[in-house]
Amino acid sequence: MSRGYFADISEIRKNHGKIATASKVIIPEVDAVKFPDLAVESPDGGALHLPLVVPALQDDDVEAGDGVIPDASLVCLSFRASSQKMTESWSSPFLDAFGADKNIHVYEVSFIDSWLLSLGPVRRVFLKVMRKSNNPHRHVVYAFGDHYDFRKKLQIINLLTGYIYLVDREGRIRWRGFGSATEEEVSSLTASASILLDEK
Repeated sequence: MSRGYFADISEIRKNHGKIATASKVIIPEVDAVKFPDLAVESPDGGALHLPLVVPALQDDDVEAGDGVIPDASLVCLSFRASSQKMTESWSSPFLDAFGADKNIHVYEVSFIDSWLLSLGPVRRVFLKVMRKSNNPHRHVVYAFGDHYDFRKKLQIINLLTGYIYLVDREGRIRWRGFGSATEEEVSSLTASASILLDEK
């Protein structure tokens, strides 16, 4: 699961961040795997665990901290600053399509693996100066520390590209994409999200 920067950049140059083909259609429930638990923090000091899931035996709108558990969450992962533009190429058109729907949330996760920035006092200062979102459905969050086990569960090897996951309210991955979005891939993603909204 670990390899060098030059191997990653060589792969990116070959495929422009498209390390695999994006899903063409929604992944059926029976084939969907769970999104691994991930602790994240927001610039406003809030902390939460992704994915947000509905507690057992509940099917109506359930509160998650100060918000409702969404029917679908777009989780965009960036392990290096160079991949943030890639993830935004997915999140921006997705928000354009669903921005007014309270049952859809977007989480743009940046991974900070520096031990110094992960220290409590330094981390608090870091979060204060980082970008914030004015959109209540778009959450810019940060994950600190070593995430080897998390990456292993999702089979993430190349840290220079973006990883995109559409997660349902049960925490299952129902669609996935990589690198920068194409129009066809965004259409497939939004169609899959619409199906999740209709499944409730």
